[in-house]
Formats: sequence, structure tokens, C-alpha cells
Amino acid sequence: MSCRLLSRSHLRRLAWDRSGLAAVEFALAAPVLLGMFLAGAELTNYAVTKLRVSQAALHVADNGSRIGTNSLLTAPQVSETQINDLFVGANLQAGNIDLAQHGRIIISSLEPMADPNTDNRFKIHWQRCFGAKSFTSSYGAQGDTDLTGMGPPDRRATAPEGGGVIFVEIAYDYQPLFSMGLAPSRVIHEIAAMTVRDDRDYNGPAPSHPGIYNNEGATPSTC
Repeated sequence: MSCRLLSRSHLRRLAWDRSGLAAVEFALAAPVLLGMFLAGAELTNYAVTKLRVSQAALHVADNGSRIGTNSLLTAPQVSETQINDLFVGANLQAGNIDLAQHGRIIISSLEPMADPNTDNRFKIHWQRCFGAKSFTSSYGAQGDTDLTGMGPPDRRATAPEGGGVIFVEIAYDYQPLFSMGLAPSRVIHEIAAMTVRDDRDYNGPAPSHPGIYNNEGATPSTC
């Protein structure tokens, strides 16, 4: 009888014992809290990386629309060296995400098929690429003709009469902080387009360098 009463007493005390409750609650909540912290940090890093890639695409398109060696005798001429400099600058601007190793930059010169362009059709006169990632342009390759433009339907770029548009794509393999499973996607893909600012010599010493000059003997960043 005493043993039974002792057992009931112990059970009664155990039922009301609150010592160690905080430790148990922390042990149960810690995995959830840790998961939320890691997911938040990963999403923040992804958003910052996506912004860097987007800004790099915008700057390459903007700078690409401005380049050209001025001359009193001809319209500004785009050179292979200038395009290579664009790529180097984009990699430096992107910072520690290392576009050269994990990304691919594709710059295209979209131009009208004819002047006047009565059929509203366009061609990719030249295209240059940079980066170790294996990626093919989603919107066309050098030499493609009879295009309605470049880009998705809601953001399709077209070239003005007698001018051109510099269209840039960047594909980047996201490098996670903790786990790729916490990131929205594996590949970040950004585009940008800018109308060529000034008159430009669109001919170039074709066919080896269509629309691009190479008086410096630079290695072309062909795709």
C-alpha cells in the first residue's frame, strides 16, 4: 500500500514539475527557427545576386549602345577590343559572384532587315559571348534573319529605321550560401536592351567580322 501511495505521489509531482520545460521547448522549436533563418538568408542572397545580374545586363547594354571609335571620315566603328572591354567591365562590376566562371553574357546587335524596313523584320548582325557557362541565346544567333525582334513577347526589342539595338542576355548559375533547395531557381536569367545612341558604321569588314572592326588584332569573343 505504501509503495502504491509513493508511486502516485511521484506521479503527481512529475505532472506538476516545470523544471527543464524551457529546454524542451527550445529543442522542439530550434529546427524550425534554424530553418527559417537559413531560408531567409538564402532568399536574401538570391535577391541580391539577381539584382547584380540584372544591373550587369543593363550596364552592358547601355555601354554597348555607346561604344565606337570616332572618325572624321566615317561613322563610329565598333571594335573587338571595345566589346572585350565591355565583358571585362561587367565581370568586375558584378563583384564576387564571378560571372566569368559561373555565367554567360551574350551581346547581340539587332538591326533592321532593310532600309526602309517596310516588313518590320530584323536580323542579328553580330553576336559576342563571354563566360564559362554553357548557354545558348534564347532569342537567336548571329546571322538569324526575318525576326520580329528579340526578347519575350511582352518585352520584345525592335530596332529603329537606319539604327540598331544592343540586346544583352545573362545566364548565371546561382551559388547558394547553404542549399540550392532553399533558392527559387538554379539559373538566373536576365535581359536588357538599349537603342544605339549615335550613328554607327554597321557594315564592318564582313564576313569575318560582320559589323565589327579588329584593327588591334584582338581575339574575338565569338559564341
